[in-house]
Amino acid sequence: MKAGKKDQRPVVLSIAGYDPSSGAGITADIKTIAAHGCYGVTCITALTVQSTQGVRSVVPVSGKVIAATLNELAGDFEIAAVKIGMLASAGAAKAVAAFLKRHRFNMVVLDPVLVSSSGARLLSRDGVRVLKEKLLTLTQFITPNIDEAAALSGLHVRDAADVSAAAGRLHKLGARNVIITGGHLNPPTDFFSMDFGARTKGFTGKKIATRSTHGTGCAFSTALACNLAAGHDLVQATAAARAYVRVALQKAAPLGKGFGPVV
Repeated sequence: MKAGKKDQRPVVLSIAGYDPSSGAGITADIKTIAAHGCYGVTCITALTVQSTQGVRSVVPVSGKVIAATLNELAGDFEIAAVKIGMLASAGAAKAVAAFLKRHRFNMVVLDPVLVSSSGARLLSRDGVRVLKEKLLTLTQFITPNIDEAAALSGLHVRDAADVSAAAGRLHKLGARNVIITGGHLNPPTDFFSMDFGARTKGFTGKKIATRSTHGTGCAFSTALACNLAAGHDLVQATAAARAYVRVALQKAAPLGKGFGPVV
């Protein structure tokens, strides 16, 4: 018997790069989406040569292929939420922006992946410009870490006051809801600024002793998209995504010779 619409799992679209070590990117997103009981569809923006020891090279997928992939998926699935991660190039950023402008999804989470932890550039400078000028106004949620928030806002981000100022600058650029993840702060604190700064909330946690930290940003942003797709409100979805990452860090197996995968 064919399942009714109410029985279907929410469909979450991940637009991101391919990490062959499955610590981050598309493969990590699929694991997170499945763990939340959703169904994942994907669009790869770049191939990478990397492992737990770092990113060696990046090969972008053409904007034309990305646009065709996204249009094909949107014509076939009812997409409940979109998560955007690594874009790699300006061409990819433009293709994604055009796609979002056409479809106007209600739940779009942008994780602005700019540079890998090993120092490799994961979005071209022209791509950063497109992200700031076009994508910020087309997404409902942006989830930079403190380094990404600093790069996008042009501010130094070292403490809670800096985080608040950076969120304010991102709002001025067009970001509606900003979640700055502060895992490197002491104590770890995530700052949530909602509705262009009308409401703010801090989430303070504890340091977790582990080397399996690769992909924490991907896991958080994807978990956020899944919880939003499931119907949770902003604060509930953020808290649930933080809890998912916390448990994933606590249970992560020490895989690989470098920084292992969080999930």
